[in-house]
Amino acid sequence: MKQLSLLKVGESGIIDSFITDDISIKLMEMGCVPGEKVRVEQIAPLGDPICISVAGYQLSLRIDEAQSILIQENNLSNY
Repeated sequence: MKQLSLLKVGESGIIDSFITDDISIKLMEMGCVPGEKVRVEQIAPLGDPICISVAGYQLSLRIDEAQSILIQENNLSNY
């Protein structure tokens, strides 16, 4: 598995789990649930925040939030 924060613009994958439980409820309320497809749309010039597409809308995440999301590595793809 790979952290969401390590993906490049255009890469996507399937959310598998979360590293910490502290922020997982907040992320799930925003649509980042296990099994959901996620795609990195933009990364700010200094690397924080990042913009992702998840659950049919775009969401901006701080880098520490993105680091807590684990993506299934074998499902990574570009589109």
